[in-house]
Amino acid sequence: MAGMDLVQPPKARPGDRVAVLSPSFAAAGAFPALHEQAMRRLTEVTGLVPVEYPTTREVGASARARAADINAAFADPRIRGILAVVGGDDQITVIPHLDADLARADPKPFLGTSDNTNLHHWLWANGIASFYGGSSQVHLGPGPAVDDIHARSLRAALITGERLEITDPGESEDIGVDWADPRALDSYGEREATEPWTWHGPARSVTGRTWGGCVEVIQWILTAGRFRFPADVLDGGVLLLETSEELLPAREVGMIVRSLGERGLLAAVDAVLLARPPVSDFTRRPSPEQRARLRAEQRDVVVDIVGRYNPDAVVCVGIPFGHTRPQWILPHGGTVTVDGVERRVFADF
Repeated sequence: MAGMDLVQPPKARPGDRVAVLSPSFAAAGAFPALHEQAMRRLTEVTGLVPVEYPTTREVGASARARAADINAAFADPRIRGILAVVGGDDQITVIPHLDADLARADPKPFLGTSDNTNLHHWLWANGIASFYGGSSQVHLGPGPAVDDIHARSLRAALITGERLEITDPGESEDIGVDWADPRALDSYGEREATEPWTWHGPARSVTGRTWGGCVEVIQWILTAGRFRFPADVLDGGVLLLETSEELLPAREVGMIVRSLGERGLLAAVDAVLLARPPVSDFTRRPSPEQRARLRAEQRDVVVDIVGRYNPDAVVCVGIPFGHTRPQWILPHGGTVTVDGVERRVFADF
């Protein structure tokens, strides 16, 4: 197992405090009822006490103010974990205002998806592992209950640190009920049966440290010049790739992944996990057959490109992390095993 030598932040204990922040969009302020249900469920699932900061519910807060809350959470020794409420589209402007010395002095588990890929990469670049997943407004607040796979991986990331097998929950939704609709508090979105995961590349088992996140945000990070490492920093690693609710066509996803290949990142890793992508939203709802085709198109283009740059990589497609629900939380900078022989995936939290 190669890659950077990262600090794995210590786990919290029941009764500890966990910061709940809005580093991107303050959905907690825009949809407070859903947020408050998420906070109650966070305590029920983990035994932790959520602590909000000045911009947690402040829609439109400046990048500097949001960064100040992140810095304050790292600086407070009573805070033993940090959860992002949701993603957004401008966290890249928050990153320059963060204090790396504070994060390195007291590393804490950070959980978030989507636009939070910016924060995951910033932590990784500063030698700190985190966890990809766990946006409270998406996975704790909505619906009649917290999904089992999410609750299990949330506890593992924040408290228990155990090794879990990542499995298919058998159902998936692209998008839940509109958060402005009171039914969002007790109803799931439209769920459908999942397709079996597909495996590509050689039949071998890979164990490596993870890096990656939302494909669109990875592109921003590279464009902003914030990946300042040689490609071999990912040697032997596991690349995590998922796409957002922007529903990029497969061809555009392929062009971004191709750029990762040209950068040398695809050749460096030993395995790639491509998430089950969302292919519908509130206004675009293709037929079941069209949705299956759109997912297959993304799979085929990514698998083809990875194979061109690294035919020895083990590739698994369909794991529920990122923008669909139910969702697993996965280590970012932690260890994942992608077993192409037994066709199983394990994550060490």
